[in-house]
Amino acid sequence: MRVVATAGHVDHGKSTLVRALTGINPDRLREEQQRGMTIDLGFAWLTLPNGESVGIVDVPGHADFIENMLAGVGGIDAALLVVAADEGPMPQTLEHLAILSLLGVQAGLVALTKVDLVTDATWLALITEDLQRALAGVLLAEAPIVPVSAKTGQGLDDLRAALADVLARAPARPDLGRPRLPVDRVFVLPGFGTVITGTLRDGVFAVGDEVEVHTQRGQVLAARIRGLQTHKQKILRAQVGSRLAMNLAGVDAAHLARGSVVTRPGAYALTTLADVHLQVLGEAQQRAFGLRRAMPLRHRAVLKVFSGTAHSMASVRLLEGDALMPGTAGWAQLQLTTPMLLAAGDRFILRWPSPAATIAGGLVVDPHPPRPHRRRGGSADPAVLSRLATLKDGAPVDKLAQAIKTLQVATLDELRANAQLDDAALRAALDASSAQGTVLVTPDLRGTASVVWSAEALRDAHRRAVAILQAFHQAQPLAEGMPREALRSRLALSSPAFEALLKHCADPHAADGLVDAGGVVRLVSHTVQLTPQQEEMVNALLDRCRAHPWATPSVKEARAALGDQIYELLVRRGSIVQLNAEVMLLAETYEQAVRDVCALIARRGQVTVAEVRDYFATTRKYVLALLEHLDALGITQRVGDVRLLRATDGKNKEAGA
Repeated sequence: MRVVATAGHVDHGKSTLVRALTGINPDRLREEQQRGMTIDLGFAWLTLPNGESVGIVDVPGHADFIENMLAGVGGIDAALLVVAADEGPMPQTLEHLAILSLLGVQAGLVALTKVDLVTDATWLALITEDLQRALAGVLLAEAPIVPVSAKTGQGLDDLRAALADVLARAPARPDLGRPRLPVDRVFVLPGFGTVITGTLRDGVFAVGDEVEVHTQRGQVLAARIRGLQTHKQKILRAQVGSRLAMNLAGVDAAHLARGSVVTRPGAYALTTLADVHLQVLGEAQQRAFGLRRAMPLRHRAVLKVFSGTAHSMASVRLLEGDALMPGTAGWAQLQLTTPMLLAAGDRFILRWPSPAATIAGGLVVDPHPPRPHRRRGGSADPAVLSRLATLKDGAPVDKLAQAIKTLQVATLDELRANAQLDDAALRAALDASSAQGTVLVTPDLRGTASVVWSAEALRDAHRRAVAILQAFHQAQPLAEGMPREALRSRLALSSPAFEALLKHCADPHAADGLVDAGGVVRLVSHTVQLTPQQEEMVNALLDRCRAHPWATPSVKEARAALGDQIYELLVRRGSIVQLNAEVMLLAETYEQAVRDVCALIARRGQVTVAEVRDYFATTRKYVLALLEHLDALGITQRVGDVRLLRATDGKNKEAGA
């Protein structure tokens, strides 16, 4: 599904042409209808001769409403430039053309309207020549020019056919798996609640999806998609690039406005700092739509930036020199006063706030640089400029290399965002880089995610993990290993990266291999060994327990006799079983006790604490600790003063037998 936006000077017939093509009046406001002039964005749709449904955004042409125009032309597939045959190109025609060029709109056509008012063929030829000169040097230079009359219907079929041809040659919208809907309209429908509209970019949404709404106040609001419509037809799943109406649950319309953006949770973040590549309009273009003289763009100039449906004031920090002259391009960093949701590859427009005029535009290269770039001698660090050039124009392998150099280790989602590659390009770059040995793609321990490392970073992380574990084993030789979270924290790795490291370095035949032993990590070479003196202490305790299996030392006494580390080692090895904070038993005593209790209950149907005490010829302290332990395990169940078997699965039934 494609979206087309009109463009052109005020009163050249944009809305009238849209109404003639679609049968829909895009001027929805009463003031627009009374004044006969478009003030805000209007929307309509039509079906082309090839059966394709196309959305149309009708924009205002008056200079006073150009900011509304900018909210309508972001993310479109093609432009429909409207020029009246009785007047020819005018100042707003030229500014709209410049804006479309700065936004990278390459597909489009020109509707030469009101041809019914022109009877002189020579005049029509002159106007056509003027148009061709205006188009020269911009992205729409090769756009077809179609004479039409909305009043008589002349040329409308030709215009529909030309539009179908232009859209057929335009590239399809990419599905990057990260949908976002820049909001251009917010309203409330009785019985439905909050409704927003916009043009869907970078992915798809479906009814029932949980979403986030990012507002330009810096808020991130949770919501759910209650319903979707395109061209007034209910749908369950939206197509990328379509005009969309979205009914949201869980968010108040009063909190939303044009410039808000709907995304999947966690997919995007607002920013107030962005690295960009700027293109300053040339002298002729600046003068053509109202500036008395062409103006350079100077370091730290404060301008208004427009991207998608949002806008903000911004300080423009040039990264190469103190000024960009008309007609030149260069690197800059935008410091926004109002948060915006920007993504790599987004186009934007810069305008002087006063006198209001478009001066430049460009491309977002990094929407989340870590910090403002320092300038020395009037320029940023050459490494910064090299990185930005790679992100803008580098081959996918180069972009991947630059991203992994910066990140060192990243998930696929993090790498995709930083390298600014779609799935296919990222996979191809990963395959090529993996073959060269410059990156390693490692699954985590569950095999549910992939982590990408630079080869150097992975070797360094492994070396650091080995050094940390060696020091830990030396300090605590009786510990099975270092707690997992403690090791991850020392390595300063994300959970996916840590899991991937353990997976990659789990070589049982290497002395520096890592062993994930549940809650702890150890080196393959590490074994817990007691000294002869410690072995003697352990044997003495175990012999005492064997001599008096139902009168064992308390937990406190055992810890005092052995020390905490040796005591906990015996518990981990299963030599003793701790029933509660006070009572512990030998493992063989405990295992036999479980079998005896289950058999006793099976014969009698139920038992009391006293009966079990008498059976084992012990005290209430030991029996109560045992039975409460079995209750916690789900082997027995207390009902009043008696215990029953809780035979809820095969394991417990087997124990009871």
